[in-house]
Amino acid sequence: MNKTLLILAFLCCVITSSKAQVVGTEVGDIAPEIDLPDTKGNNIALSSFRGELVLVDFWASWCGPCTKEHPQLLKLYNTYPDKFTIFSISMDTKKALWFAAIAKQKLPWTQVSDLKYWQSPAVTDYRLQSVPLNFLIDKNGIILAKNIHGKALEDKLKSLLTVQ
Repeated sequence: MNKTLLILAFLCCVITSSKAQVVGTEVGDIAPEIDLPDTKGNNIALSSFRGELVLVDFWASWCGPCTKEHPQLLKLYNTYPDKFTIFSISMDTKKALWFAAIAKQKLPWTQVSDLKYWQSPAVTDYRLQSVPLNFLIDKNGIILAKNIHGKALEDKLKSLLTVQ
């Protein structure tokens, strides 16, 4: 009897610990921290947005699909003020190009970059291979969706934000 209880307790611990949340890039994982300088040179941490629904968006001024997506992101950003925000990480290496793209497209949300392109710690932590790439993060820092764009992003936001 005691052996049976011990085995059951052991199995319970194994099953429980195997489902523990980890820092990673899959849906259900805790989003890795990003702490990079913004356009004014002040470091902004992703964790400073805890309590909000955040789209972590990797992009670059030279990326056509990225800039093509910005008008829709702007629409969503304006549709859900105070409920949804965007945290953009630029893969640009030239500050002038990065700043010009932000100004031209009138992007009001938080923009960060260390201007290191693929050597940035965020690239490694998020396993970035190409842009655009994004992660929808809940108020607790958990990844809800990965690489979600267009109508799928709009529908996901609508379903999450109309419930609240």
